[in-house]
Amino acid sequence: MADMPLSPPEPGSADDVVRSWDARADHYLRLFRHELDGKSFDVDALNAFAGRVVEGGRVYDAGCGPCGHVTELLTARGLDVLGIDLSPRCVALARQERPGCRFAVMDQRDIAGERLDGLVSYYSLHDRPKKELAGTLTSWAAAVRPGGQLLIVAKEGTRDGVIDDPLGGDLQVYWAEFTECELRTAAGGAAFRVDDCTVREAYDNEIPTRRIYLAATRVGLAPPPCRSRRP
Repeated sequence: MADMPLSPPEPGSADDVVRSWDARADHYLRLFRHELDGKSFDVDALNAFAGRVVEGGRVYDAGCGPCGHVTELLTARGLDVLGIDLSPRCVALARQERPGCRFAVMDQRDIAGERLDGLVSYYSLHDRPKKELAGTLTSWAAAVRPGGQLLIVAKEGTRDGVIDDPLGGDLQVYWAEFTECELRTAAGGAAFRVDDCTVREAYDNEIPTRRIYLAATRVGLAPPPCRSRRP
């Protein structure tokens, strides 16, 4: 009897993240190997995060991808950084690209037992459904000590579902976007105090979607939920 074909993973699941990123990691690396060279705003945001973390602090670069450039930048600032990603191919490529940095295959939603001084999510939220946002932030809060720092960088928008890969090719990928209020609410509900939230326009060579930069501090109690601002 012939083997039955394997069913595709549920869109937006951990298995789906592995499927999509193992398939496009090499292409992504070719496109974004030197991404930070042309993004002064992003470099400034990452340097500001590093400056808020205690000297030598333990930090996770969640969803480090195949480039490992965020891990390298933060390591160069004197932090004890581990780049984590669900995709084994992404981790293998990152290790080749940045041999002086550390990387591991890990799920950013399964780190609650860690004791971190900070966590960076540089576009790591887009591969999972928006309904998982609160749970992801709760897992991060359980891993980051009180006083620890959080930086989230995410694309602004309302999409939440399967689309054609915006990087090109014939892949179908899960794509979630977020509003400033959604990120503020999730962070606040997970006992992070939002210290700053800035939105910038896309650079000419980026997907034409605005970017959100949320900086927060882990606190003991959750602040009140976000309410939409009225004009």
